Amino acid sequence: MRSLSLGVVRLRSLHGLALVVLLPVGLLVAGPVLAAGAAGAEPARPSPAAAAGAWTRPVEGAVTRPFDDLPHPYAAGHRGVDLAGSPGRVVRAAGDGTVVFAGMVAGRPVVSVEHAGGLRTTYEPVTALVGAGRAVLRGEPLGTLAAGHDGCPVEACLHWGLRRGETYLDPLTLLSRAVRLLPLLSPAAPAGPR
Repeated sequence: MRSLSLGVVRLRSLHGLALVVLLPVGLLVAGPVLAAGAAGAEPARPSPAAAAGAWTRPVEGAVTRPFDDLPHPYAAGHRGVDLAGSPGRVVRAAGDGTVVFAGMVAGRPVVSVEHAGGLRTTYEPVTALVGAGRAVLRGEPLGTLAAGHDGCPVEACLHWGLRRGETYLDPLTLLSRAVRLLPLLSPAAPAGPR
């Protein structure tokens, strides 16, 4: 089974019928998916959620604004999640990686970390304690949360973003747990005289 952005999994039965199961995208998890095709074809990369357990929340606050699943790359919407916090709270690296940017973007302090598999996480508004080129481990402090994030209903919110290349992804999928498939139990035998 592989993670699908639409949250749909199709399973085939023995009789050729397809069963469609709708699940929240955050619950779909898969390992690396091999690309079909000619020899030498590059294998497809695993979904961000494939490494669940290798990731942690940058702050422990509740989600105040979720990720918007946008119909196309240029649609208006929220390309990350906002997590409640307080000014001065430590913001930690969501996963192992290398800081690729720590500075101001459009008047807001931002930190970006490059991770394995072409993933990049962003954190704003964060006053950096690290500089570009620094290797960081999951949970290591990146900086402190600053006040002033637009639309935040509490003192301060962290805008946490995730991209693979130019594609924005929901960072909460990094925290998903694997779905475990259990064997199908046969119906109990009818009770009756022995």
